[in-house]
Amino acid sequence: MKNNNYIGYMLVLIGGSLWGVGGTVAQRLFQKGSVSVEWLVSVRLLLSGVIMVALALTLKNRNKVWGIWKDKKAVVQLLFFSILGILTVQYTYMASISHGNAAIATLLQYLAPVFIMLYLLITGKTKLQIRYVVAIVLALTGTFLLLSNGSLSTLSVPYSSVVWGILSGVAMAFYTLYAGPLLNKWGSLNIIGWAMVIGGVVLGVFNPPWQANVTDFSFDTLVFLIFVIFFGTMFAFWFYLESLKYLNAQETSLLGSIEPLSAILTSVLWLKIPFGIYQWLGGFMILLMVFYISMKKEAGSDKFNYSQKAKGASYSNFQ
Repeated sequence: MKNNNYIGYMLVLIGGSLWGVGGTVAQRLFQKGSVSVEWLVSVRLLLSGVIMVALALTLKNRNKVWGIWKDKKAVVQLLFFSILGILTVQYTYMASISHGNAAIATLLQYLAPVFIMLYLLITGKTKLQIRYVVAIVLALTGTFLLLSNGSLSTLSVPYSSVVWGILSGVAMAFYTLYAGPLLNKWGSLNIIGWAMVIGGVVLGVFNPPWQANVTDFSFDTLVFLIFVIFFGTMFAFWFYLESLKYLNAQETSLLGSIEPLSAILTSVLWLKIPFGIYQWLGGFMILLMVFYISMKKEAGSDKFNYSQKAKGASYSNFQ
């Protein structure tokens, strides 16, 4: 049993790290590789999605891969999830990186639990508690320090990066709440694979990926593209999903918080992005918020459970 846990720990840590590093590598592509956000997101989703669908076809429940297209209700849900969930999250996240940097974009995306919490409170699906107030205060204070670095006069990144990053958090909150029934019935690998394919096709209609002149790409650009598409997307998702076979969703979500840490470290050490002491403190507070609301409550209390299986994990139990 312990050995299985170690396998799960390794998978989730590698998967989370690959996500974070993938964001930093994408930033390098935007800066030096003459790659647009639209082109990268489209190609990234298409290739990763096709491979994930192919992997799903090798599993026991491969009949579900094609079976979902026979269920009209599921198809409509899949389209919503693909466009408003996967595609929107990927695009807004990459746009935030393009206008700012991967470290801050990743941390802003990790505000998703706050948006979920607010939605559940507004819709009456949960009641206000002290722990929610604490979580919101941590998130707001951390975000202020992250973006201001302690100065009220300037932001550490352009406003456009902040807007895209917050929208990425909102989009992540949407697909976290929306995806549950689809994932439970049809399987994570299957749904995420098709959602990526659909998202890539939709974006590709407006920004055809074949229009890019890849022959002009440098060797470094091609290497970075391969990393973002395969390691920063496909393998990251796959390892994260596989970790759920060995760990519970709470453990996976907590360990998965290594993603923003890896994005920060690679941004600072590799891309030499300045990151002040107040920004480190702000990032720590955002991660502390995620840990805090993810902590399992004592047995016997009413729980409102939801999973973030679109990213392979669960943030928390809201009560």
